[in-house]
Amino acid sequence: MSDLTNQRPTRIRVDLDALAHNLTAIRARTGTAVMGIVKANAYGHGLIPVAKHLEACGVERLGVAFVEEGIALRRAGVRVPILVMGGIYGKQVEAFLEHDLEITVSSIDKLRLVEAAADAKGQRARVHLKIDTGMNRIGVHHARCGAFLEAALTSSGCEPVGLYSHLACADDPGHPLTALQLERFMAACAQAEKICAAAGVSMPIRHLANSGGVLHHPATWLDLVRPGIALFGALPDPVARDTVGLNPVLLTRVVYFKVVQRGETVSYGATWTAERDTRVVTLPIGYGDGFPRALSSKGEVLVRGERKRIVGRICMDQFMVDLGPGGTAYNEDEVVLIGAQGSGSGEQRISVEDVAQAAGTIPYEILTGLNERIPKEYVVS
Repeated sequence: MSDLTNQRPTRIRVDLDALAHNLTAIRARTGTAVMGIVKANAYGHGLIPVAKHLEACGVERLGVAFVEEGIALRRAGVRVPILVMGGIYGKQVEAFLEHDLEITVSSIDKLRLVEAAADAKGQRARVHLKIDTGMNRIGVHHARCGAFLEAALTSSGCEPVGLYSHLACADDPGHPLTALQLERFMAACAQAEKICAAAGVSMPIRHLANSGGVLHHPATWLDLVRPGIALFGALPDPVARDTVGLNPVLLTRVVYFKVVQRGETVSYGATWTAERDTRVVTLPIGYGDGFPRALSSKGEVLVRGERKRIVGRICMDQFMVDLGPGGTAYNEDEVVLIGAQGSGSGEQRISVEDVAQAAGTIPYEILTGLNERIPKEYVVS
């Protein structure tokens, strides 16, 4: 079965050298430690291969959303510190401790929960304290965080290794909320510093900058930065263009060629009608693979170095492309859905940003939506 999977004509190609370059570029830009965010299957690039490569490249920490992701990395042999950034509930805490995962503590109640589990196992839990500075997702409100910080920083059952918040609007360089969130976070850090000094304990590392912070807001870099999508070169930003783009190259092959006569329709619902006799090919990928159905009759692909329009509704496992009356393609010809085709001045490229714009969404959703049905191949020079 695995051999057949490897032979599937649709695949994602990931350049691990580009990943290493992007990590180096981010570290050089910020001058700080880096927590590489690999949640959501490393933004569609493959959780374990990407995490292992980042670890080999010296990343200081990794961040995931859920405990299951952290456990998968530990079972794969990843030893670098791993922060689980999502909320927790009681039954999960023992798994965090068993697999040496760092826990996000976002309230006094959660702190007590972790302390009890740690005490029962006779160990201290490594935790990061989450302050809500304006995202209004999880975390202790910045204006009421004093008692929480006091309890956490002097806890006998927990070792606070990090203090952090999350920026809501950092992708927009001019949005005023970022400066306000930074001000609120630094006020919380000042409180923490006083508590640590009085208790004679070390101040946790401060981290605030996500990808938008890395690109636009140097004041948010602090002790550590948390790039996610920027590691993969997929932010629609001039600074991101300075790194080697790691948009996953999504490839497939023609499986059927036909002539569609004028007046005939293509795909479910008969939503597209041929205005003249034309040539149409079928590609073996669909929304069941995470390729957006919203691209129906709007998206484009590269066939023989030329952009060609998707026609009709994208099906679960296949979709069709109009080559035009004079177009041609043979069965098994390679087609690029994301990436480049051609060379030199004739090169054509479809970026993740192009696909997202056509689908009416954001690059994050395109990348994370490409699922495990599509095999991945990893390239190292």
